[in-house]
Amino acid sequence: MASKQLFAVFAIVATIFPVITTAATVFTVGDEVGWSLKGNYTGWAMGKEFKVGDSLVFNYTKDKHNVQKISGDGFKACDPSKATETLNSGMDVITLAKPGKKWYICGFADHCSKGMKLVINVGGDLLAPTSPPTAPAPASIAHMEALSFSSKLVMVALSLGMVFIMF
Repeated sequence: MASKQLFAVFAIVATIFPVITTAATVFTVGDEVGWSLKGNYTGWAMGKEFKVGDSLVFNYTKDKHNVQKISGDGFKACDPSKATETLNSGMDVITLAKPGKKWYICGFADHCSKGMKLVINVGGDLLAPTSPPTAPAPASIAHMEALSFSSKLVMVALSLGMVFIMF
């Protein structure tokens, strides 16, 4: 009987842990002030850990600001002509697809030189282990990494249902 309970606990932990550790984070740039001349984006980014799969949401007044993806040199010079992409919907969502430094500015007038610029460092993949595993994971856990977040939630619910049926 105790071994069934231990197995049930292990099954729950093994099912839930990957769901918790692989959830992407949605960051609203500037929090309450959004993407505006009132923001301190260096301070806002400080202490945050950005990972591949996370998203940045830029909220701003359309036609008064924009978001430009830019190179490091363009960022330092606040030179909108060096932008690789310009977003202007007023609620732009950028999914962080690759690790490395990412630079963003507002290309309107002198907004960049007034502080409307953001640089972040994106860490590795959300699914990458922080340390090498000591033993191979059971097949059920290894396959969970390839599933979508909603699929993982369904698996958690089914696992919990099985545990209640067992007892």
